[in-house]
Amino acid sequence: MDILLKNVRLNDGEDLQDVGIKNGEIIAIEKEITETADKVIEADGRVLVPGFVESHIHLDKALIASRKPNKSGTLQEAIKVTAELKPTFSKEDIYDRAKQALEMIIPHGVTTIRTHSEFDPAQGFTGFETILKLKEEYKDLVDIQVVAFPQEGIFKAPGTDKMMYEAMEMGADVVGGIPYNDAPANEHIDLVFEIAKKYNKPIDLHQDFSDEADKMSIEYLCHKTIKEGYQGKVSVGHLTALHALPKEQLDPIIQLMVEAEISVMALPATDLHLGARNDEYNVRRAVTPIRKLRDAGVNMCIATNNIRNAFTPYGNGDILQTAMLAIPVAHLGGADDLHTVLSMITENPAKAIGLINYGIQVGNQADVVLLDTKVKENAIIDIPERLYVIKNGRITVENHRETVVYR
Repeated sequence: MDILLKNVRLNDGEDLQDVGIKNGEIIAIEKEITETADKVIEADGRVLVPGFVESHIHLDKALIASRKPNKSGTLQEAIKVTAELKPTFSKEDIYDRAKQALEMIIPHGVTTIRTHSEFDPAQGFTGFETILKLKEEYKDLVDIQVVAFPQEGIFKAPGTDKMMYEAMEMGADVVGGIPYNDAPANEHIDLVFEIAKKYNKPIDLHQDFSDEADKMSIEYLCHKTIKEGYQGKVSVGHLTALHALPKEQLDPIIQLMVEAEISVMALPATDLHLGARNDEYNVRRAVTPIRKLRDAGVNMCIATNNIRNAFTPYGNGDILQTAMLAIPVAHLGGADDLHTVLSMITENPAKAIGLINYGIQVGNQADVVLLDTKVKENAIIDIPERLYVIKNGRITVENHRETVVYR
């Protein structure tokens, strides 16, 4: 074997297991493996989890918060500020910042990333081409899916429709969109589907990002998904407008989402920062209703969205911290809820973005993380060190940090 992990905890209440890895694949999971290996890791009961999946992030807009701050903290100013900055971005600038963001994310156990990379007639493909370059450069450390993302809208920015097709030809993995920042939203969605069907690609939309439940297009998106036979191939990020709906209006929409098999990427760090800025008292959380969606059977994911820019002026690339933030925000700390959070940054986003051979099973790709905690249910709340990150059967991160307490 190439790597043998001894005495790992896969699930609470079960016997410890040994996990054997060879040629990038998990080849054995047994109570005791006696075969030799090039590298033996004694886990001593620590938790082994599948590699974390960062399912919604913007690498090309990372680390620009200090250049032109969003002083009001609103979504509108975030979009305005970023649009003003984008013409100043060079390929070298985007490359350096996105690379720095990757170097922040990877040591925290992320083995797959879906990043939204934007373009428009004003800036061209400067950032998009750079992210495609980084995808290739970092392929041994992390798998990157690149979303063709029209941040400024498609119809609002004439010429973007042609660029969407060009982005797919250049190698985009996913067709992105932003119906709430375009007009009309339904025609925006129609064009996204037209492109996705032409290139046989999945869809990932910035959807209904608003404090209020007005001008929503999620219902149209659901009907369109079902009509086009795209169930299970559509994801949405944000979807904050749902939080403003009463139960009698919300429940039918959620059931429609279940029927359309739409996955949702909740983005609590961004949405808490930008949301409900006009509320003078009893300030709302303005985050999509994670528990209600989960309980109804929607595939719920948690993701970072941005690192230190006008939309999210903080963050260090640690998806566990984002998941930890979601626990109190979405009331996920109860005994029946806490154990469901880990899957929102592992199995659920893996399903949402179409990963195959994912998870700790014999025959699957060896993307795993050894956490410095011995209780799986505490994998989020401990925010444990990532002792080892293994990508495609190769150790990519090894953490020997030691803390000494003097008494």
